[in-house]
Amino acid sequence: MFEEIGAIVIDADKIVDSLLEERSVLEKMREMLGGRIFSEDGRLDRVKVAAIIFKESELRDALEGLLHPLVFQRMEETLRDVKGEGNIAVIEVPLLFEKGYAGRFDRTITVHAKEESSLRRLEQSGVSRRDALMRMRAQMSIEEKRERADYVIDNNGSLDQTRSQVAEIYGMLSEEPGVATKERRFDNEG
Repeated sequence: MFEEIGAIVIDADKIVDSLLEERSVLEKMREMLGGRIFSEDGRLDRVKVAAIIFKESELRDALEGLLHPLVFQRMEETLRDVKGEGNIAVIEVPLLFEKGYAGRFDRTITVHAKEESSLRRLEQSGVSRRDALMRMRAQMSIEEKRERADYVIDNNGSLDQTRSQVAEIYGMLSEEPGVATKERRFDNEG
């Protein structure tokens, strides 16, 4: 939605997807996690990787230690290529608060939905309910994320309600990008 109204949008997960196609990254992952993460034809089995790292936190930390610096390097390269005066870049970063990355950004936005809605959306994207719950439990609570964010978007309502919140935040960022607005919240419930 931010992209639709003019923001430059960078998705950290898409950067990870591209990194997981690179031979050097795959070789380091093999050293770290062993051959068990590859299928018989030699391709990375992401389901096996997820099963391992969401059960073994030290391996998850090691993998993040490999991937996260590369992700930030790619983000910076992309921003140098596309960001101009007055452009707003929105960067989707999972684990933003959990890993202490919030300070790398001018503002933070948390999008929240009720747990059941989040689970249903993950299931629709092909993640089993069990795995979705495991992933959600590995993250900071949404309540804490809401408290830490500069802006909060309530994604429990209609698409139009969410779109309206996105447009309002984009407008505020466009007008005064240097002003922190921690007290500004968007909630459909109140």
